Parts: sequence; C-alpha cells; structure tokens
Amino acid sequence: MVQGDLWIPIAVVVVGFVAAVSIGSIAWYNSKRPPGWEDTQRPDYIPKVDQDENS
Repeated sequence: MVQGDLWIPIAVVVVGFVAAVSIGSIAWYNSKRPPGWEDTQRPDYIPKVDQDENS
C-alpha cells in the first residue's frame, strides 16, 4: 500500500464505526426497555420508529 493512501481504509473504518454506533443507538432506544430503564425518556435526537402490528 502506498503511504499516501493509508487514510482511505482508516476513513472507511471510522465511518463504519460511527454508522454502527448510530444505528445501534437508535435501535436500542426504540426497543423494549430493559429492567430498570422503563421510565427513562428518549433523547430528542433519537427518531421514533413505529412497528407495524400486521407484519
């Protein structure tokens, strides 16, 4: 690998990590709350995802 092109795979790893954390956070906040977290509020920056009952 050429020394000048090392930033490309590093950028891919960083962007992938940020995407995984973001998607995982949205999924966790929209899932059923674990014991002890039932009364917590969803942060304003997390979108609400509704589940279809018919699917």
